[in-house]
Amino acid sequence: MTKEHANWSPYDFNGGTCVAVAGADYCVIAADTRMSTGYNILTRDYSKICKLAEKSVLASSGFQADVRALQKHLDARHLIYQHQHNKQMSCPAMAQLLSNTLYYKRFFPYYAFNVLGGLDNEGKGCVFTYDAVGSYEKVGYSSQGSGAKLIMPFLDNQLKSPSPLLIPAQDAVTPLSESEAIDLVRTAFASATERDIYTGDKLEILVLNKEGLRREYMELRLD
Repeated sequence: MTKEHANWSPYDFNGGTCVAVAGADYCVIAADTRMSTGYNILTRDYSKICKLAEKSVLASSGFQADVRALQKHLDARHLIYQHQHNKQMSCPAMAQLLSNTLYYKRFFPYYAFNVLGGLDNEGKGCVFTYDAVGSYEKVGYSSQGSGAKLIMPFLDNQLKSPSPLLIPAQDAVTPLSESEAIDLVRTAFASATERDIYTGDKLEILVLNKEGLRREYMELRLD
């Protein structure tokens, strides 16, 4: 008789979906608030969005214990940066720091799928999208998480981002106004919630512009 061993994994998948859209002078970062494991909902009111700096906001799905450890590490590194340089880290600098941090842990990765959104040094919106080991790209919009396969085709259809292979390089920001981008994100999540059991309950939206940071909420399906 063969001996059976219990399967154990250091990781879990807690579901959830994150989206970020960059505009000419704003950035919209959104995520749902459901945290699940398997077919169980652990909580309906868990924020997946973290403000890292004045002009940088991180949204993460995946294993939320790893996400929280990653956020704490980035907060500590940002504090050191502020003491050394007497200023807040810019969004592109934070993007590079996040990439380095994820790549450093590549042999036992943070099981976190991240979208970083914010404003660059010129006040333009910027979005950076990542895999689990730090490979990243600057884009006009992105989605990560359990509902990304449903949301990304919709965003591609509506926003038609220029190819990164074009010469000269095209600006990646989306042509929508701030209110249009928020409506688009709301529609995307309302649609994804119908098909993805790990996305739902409530949508948290952060809008970053020259006035500062604004937070909005929208109810999603509870089942």
